[in-house]
Amino acid sequence: MDYKDELIEEIRELKEKHNAVILSHVYQEGDIQDIADFVGDSLGLSRKAVETNADIIVFCGVLFMAETAYILNPDKKVLIPDPNAGCFLADTATLSKLKAKKREYPNAAVVSYVNSSAQIKAYSDVCCTSANAIQVVESIPSKEILFIPDRNLADYVAEHTDKKIIPWDGYCLVHENISIETIQRLKDLHPNAEIVVHPECKADVRHIANYIGSTSAMARYISESPAKEFIVGTEDNFVYRVRRDNPDKIFYPVGTKCIGMRRITLEKLRDSLLEMKYEITIPENIRRKAKKALDKMLEVV
Repeated sequence: MDYKDELIEEIRELKEKHNAVILSHVYQEGDIQDIADFVGDSLGLSRKAVETNADIIVFCGVLFMAETAYILNPDKKVLIPDPNAGCFLADTATLSKLKAKKREYPNAAVVSYVNSSAQIKAYSDVCCTSANAIQVVESIPSKEILFIPDRNLADYVAEHTDKKIIPWDGYCLVHENISIETIQRLKDLHPNAEIVVHPECKADVRHIANYIGSTSAMARYISESPAKEFIVGTEDNFVYRVRRDNPDKIFYPVGTKCIGMRRITLEKLRDSLLEMKYEITIPENIRRKAKKALDKMLEVV
């Protein structure tokens, strides 16, 4: 048995010992996805966090995702293997800036993408994910929406609603750096490939895509499409998942890496379960308010 196999065996034993569940985002490395109990996007993992009977949730993702799991499950111990697994996009939205923006647009409802801190969620009317952003915006009565923190997702939503969308000037480094030139070069090399991209991509990239959707929506589209080749405009580790689920299809990643996601390793996951670290805690007054915004989101779809 090599070192990796020993690690995997140890993780499984610790998981059983502590009645823990391992949740992994689809942007995690393949080894993490393989050992996880559930792999999914932000919305799917939020639901799994609510449904689980485990005593301990180990969240293999970035910090805001682990915070979301704790907000929804305060009676469970929620661990993140690396507390420095941050999100550039989430960090672009601060509470002081949001309050200032709200003063500019007092009649606007605040819709926060789940890629945001617990404080931002607590100040929001409702949260959304890339999988349900349009439906969430359509479900609330306000005609003006202050949409934070991703400007590209805000632009995508604005293309699908008559409401006035006021964007925040934040973006995901991974998706912002997917260029039209990269997509076009791959298309020239693989003319039969369909282009599937995440709505956090810039408008010019979205507008040449055959399909735009969250990672769960992209995975569904890929499995149902008659096409055999796909150019995939999102974090490269997503390709690991769709390759595994669709061995008869060919995928061309665009060469993107989320540094925060890739901080999680098998060693850190083992150590997290072994030492019960690093535990997520959020002040109760913030948690309660953030939970209201998340609960509203989960009621929509």
